[in-house]
Amino acid sequence: MDSRQLEYFVAVAEELSFTRAAQRLFTVQSTVSAAIRSLESDLKTTLFDRSTRQVSLSTAGQALLPEAKAALEALDRARAAVEEASTGLRGSVRIGTMTRLGLVDLADLLGAFYQRYPLVDVQVTTSPSGSSGLADDVRHGRLDVALVGLKRADLAGLDVRELATVPFVVLVPLTHHLAERAQVSLADLAGERFVDMLPGFGNRTNVDRAFDAAGLPRRVRVEVPDLTTVPEYVRAGLGVAVVPDLDPGQLPGIARLRLTGVDLTWTLSAITLRGRPPSRAVAALLDLMADSVRPGGTRF
Repeated sequence: MDSRQLEYFVAVAEELSFTRAAQRLFTVQSTVSAAIRSLESDLKTTLFDRSTRQVSLSTAGQALLPEAKAALEALDRARAAVEEASTGLRGSVRIGTMTRLGLVDLADLLGAFYQRYPLVDVQVTTSPSGSSGLADDVRHGRLDVALVGLKRADLAGLDVRELATVPFVVLVPLTHHLAERAQVSLADLAGERFVDMLPGFGNRTNVDRAFDAAGLPRRVRVEVPDLTTVPEYVRAGLGVAVVPDLDPGQLPGIARLRLTGVDLTWTLSAITLRGRPPSRAVAALLDLMADSVRPGGTRF
């Protein structure tokens, strides 16, 4: 058993596809298949249940996966410690983020990180399924760190660093009958049509739960994957929205109303896998991230 075999095994286990694992490792499928067969021969067991349609981990494979990941991480830490002693911080960071953040300029943040640590390889991924998908990617080892908008109760198995919190506000078109009011409650919005994010996004989850807890129905008529497009649909009169107040700027054609009667806030957090100490590179990025929250959010 060698580290290359373990690397191939982890890739196939996470992708559940020899083809995708080969693409991820920049090699050919036959090389990955040969490495897995050799590893199975060494261990005298079958690690994957294979069929013409799918690949799944066997019982032995499920037992090996966490140990293989731990072994590879230990090797990476040992290699990084030696390299850092002579050349400075090295390693890699796989970070996941939502499509757009108003509190953190991630491009500037990563640019500053690169200036400090040019030998660290940074890979950035956005999730089409929002914070829930990002949290799952961290849990399954596909990401080292992610920026999410979920509450702690939804982040089981993860270490959570809260970066900032903002209140939710209500957006209505200026022609709406509530537009002249300074504040509204959830009950005032009962029966309205809503514009919101797709299910799985943290702010959508928080708002759905608030309406459910109040026993109020909610009809989401327009679902979008990018929070910044919500005001466009509100302005067009397609619905109202309850969103985190991430952008304090003016929204032409839209009234921003304070939400009362409910403690509804959105928290931006950085998450890593619980029980696995972050690498030096990840720890350095987390430290820089904590100092990069834009004004407007309440810093923790």
